Amino acid sequence: MYHTNRPRTLYEKVFDDHVVEEREDGTVLLYIDRHLIHEVTSPQAFWGLEAQGRQTRRPELTLATSDHNVPTTTRRRPVKTASFLKDPASRLQVQTLERNVKHHGIPYLGLNSNMQGIVHIIGPELGFTLPATTVVCGDSHTSTHGAFGALAFGIGTSEVEHVLATQTLVTTRDRNMKIVVRGTLGEGVSSKDLILFIIGKIGTAGATGMVIEFAGPGIESLSMESRMSLCNMSIEAGARAGMIAHDETTTQYVKDKPMAPHSSSPLWDKAQKYWQSLSSDPGAHFDKIIEIDATGVAPTVTWGTSPEQVVPITGSVPFPEDFEDPVKQQSCRQALEYMALEPGTQMIDIAVDKVFIGSCTNARLEDFRVAASVLKGKRISPSLKLALAVPGSGTVKRAAEAEGLDIIFRTAGFQWREAGCSLCVGLNEDALLPFERCASTSNRNFESRQGTAGRTHLVSPAVAASTALAGRLTDARLEDWSTLKDSVNLAPSTYNDGLIDWTGSDATDTDPIPENSPAPKQIATNSFHHARGKVAILNRANIDTDAIFPKQFCTTIKRQGLGNALFYNLRYHQDGNLNSSFILNHSEYQKCPILLATGPNFGCGSSREHAVWALQDFGFRTVLAPSFANIFHNNCFKNGLLPAILDLNAIQSIVKEVNDGRIIEIDLPTQSVLDAEGRQIGSFEIEEHRKSKLLNGTDEISTTLLSEKKITTFERDRRMSRPWIDASAKMGLDSVFSRVQPSRKTLEVDIKPSSIKW
Repeated sequence: MYHTNRPRTLYEKVFDDHVVEEREDGTVLLYIDRHLIHEVTSPQAFWGLEAQGRQTRRPELTLATSDHNVPTTTRRRPVKTASFLKDPASRLQVQTLERNVKHHGIPYLGLNSNMQGIVHIIGPELGFTLPATTVVCGDSHTSTHGAFGALAFGIGTSEVEHVLATQTLVTTRDRNMKIVVRGTLGEGVSSKDLILFIIGKIGTAGATGMVIEFAGPGIESLSMESRMSLCNMSIEAGARAGMIAHDETTTQYVKDKPMAPHSSSPLWDKAQKYWQSLSSDPGAHFDKIIEIDATGVAPTVTWGTSPEQVVPITGSVPFPEDFEDPVKQQSCRQALEYMALEPGTQMIDIAVDKVFIGSCTNARLEDFRVAASVLKGKRISPSLKLALAVPGSGTVKRAAEAEGLDIIFRTAGFQWREAGCSLCVGLNEDALLPFERCASTSNRNFESRQGTAGRTHLVSPAVAASTALAGRLTDARLEDWSTLKDSVNLAPSTYNDGLIDWTGSDATDTDPIPENSPAPKQIATNSFHHARGKVAILNRANIDTDAIFPKQFCTTIKRQGLGNALFYNLRYHQDGNLNSSFILNHSEYQKCPILLATGPNFGCGSSREHAVWALQDFGFRTVLAPSFANIFHNNCFKNGLLPAILDLNAIQSIVKEVNDGRIIEIDLPTQSVLDAEGRQIGSFEIEEHRKSKLLNGTDEISTTLLSEKKITTFERDRRMSRPWIDASAKMGLDSVFSRVQPSRKTLEVDIKPSSIKW
């Protein structure tokens, strides 16, 4: 274990307790306690394992579910994946996950499980997520789990493979940011409004390279579900992760969860003592501190196509001239055109076509209780085309139905659905039609995020419900909250039916589960030395992964052949015809090796590695930008794509060369940008360990496996010092999990917490 006497932050304490090895190149081998996977970002990781003849090191520390592709329409179990999923690509992805978890012996909550749901909702409600653990998933919103004081962050598919093979990650230490929230939120204002307000204040790149610790009285007063919503969108502020220190609220939520140590066990007492020791020390250093007065936060809503483009619900759509920064002015113009909004329009005058309550941000019981309190005894506006209420898991669904919330939603005119990601990502049957406008409790309002050419306004559950009644964006504070509090149960959520049903696999299907594509004996590792040629310039800021690689193409199980999908929604018009004005459709830029984004925060959004694979498949060897989002930046190095950060002078020099019809060269050994004659016109910094890996094309997993003895020693020591981590995972396997591992006798039982003893 890593120890130091200096004052440390919460992040530093959790990080230090998971260090397997400090390396000479400045990297750290970090042990991962909990790994979550789903069908979209895992197929290529399992393919990589099998290509090298590797197995999953600790399958009991991984939990799988299907969520992104799963239809949320009525599902009467048992169902067969082969017949239930109508879309061939979605069906193949889910079936591939079923095959992979079965082969590797990984616990799986699939279509037939009564606990199937969104990966970031089922982890906490099962107790799989525990305080002070390290939690990763091939999904950027893994930051959700930081509400428990866990160090939780999204990773790319290459890192998913690394965790499966080694139960570790190669990483570096991040900087510390603290957001202190004083005061309490007013009636009709939620943690969703708070995080949107914060993102509006610091920007979508405001916490890049940092882990945020949320603290202060305003945070301490929040429920666990509200804290999860807050941490969920830390990634939208550019953060690596968001964390909240463990307190009594955390204890009461985790207590007697099915996969947590039971409260009658000595392990529970030992875990409590450890968890309570993990808070930031007085005098701990934070690189950035932000102060927020919660009493000044109003219901907050997005007007544009970035989570930072927000105003209070009582505000209006801004003018481009309202922004001093020319980049933000241009972003405003682009957003206004896409959203079809006129500057100066009052937000409460904007009519919507659809309302969506759901997603890993706001699909917990508390969210549906709040929305139901607004809707009770009322009907949605006849102008709405559709209103969806989609629980985040089977457990949430059953708990809500036990309280009669489903009846309130249905009576009001909402559709009450099965669990899944639904309209958050538009990767399943739920999607916006072109130009439809939606008030959504999800987390991203990127162009085409919820459906091609769909327009999204991010809102809280209370605002979503009020908006559904009025047919236009509405201030939830206008509701009579003194009366609404008595209409439904708004007490902290303590639901826990104690059931873990691992019967989610299609194991009894007669339909064959597909095998992965034949894997070669070796996977070629990409290296990079230099790139010389034309430069394709994109004059945009905050180019997100949904723009780089639209979500409708994420139903692939391969890494190759993705170039045709690159910037698809920009390269093609709605009618499918090429957009001749888009630069990559010009023949001279086909197989162009260098892409330059003149605006900051390239690659923000999802952790999907598909964006990198598509750029490479199209022919790009390097991407240049003023700054990059953390996960995208990391994914580039895992695949041999150079993301070079340039200052304004270098960017302007490159633009001049391009405008004059000349080529440039990016030289990694000297970290230089050269003109056609070899003269330096710019430079870039790069960490030595990353530079070395790009030049040599190192296989990171093979390198990590050289530290096998250190990993084994760490695991032994962890079992001694924190035995509840392995013990609770083992309970989940031995007591209830069986069906996905052929070598075990099939066992289908329901376990109640009261029956579990240590």
